[in-house]
Amino acid sequence: MIILGLILLIIGLLVGVGPLTTIGGILILVGAILWLLGATGRAVGGRKHFF
Repeated sequence: MIILGLILLIIGLLVGVGPLTTIGGILILVGAILWLLGATGRAVGGRKHFF
């Protein structure tokens, strides 16, 4: 999710599309939060492990 957000953010900045940049930033933020919660061992989405 972080990588997808980064790609959308870069494309949005290069092309000049505001909503694409906003969506990319939101995806980076949500991905970082989920990554931190998963790294602390907290259950995310009812799962403690991704696999």
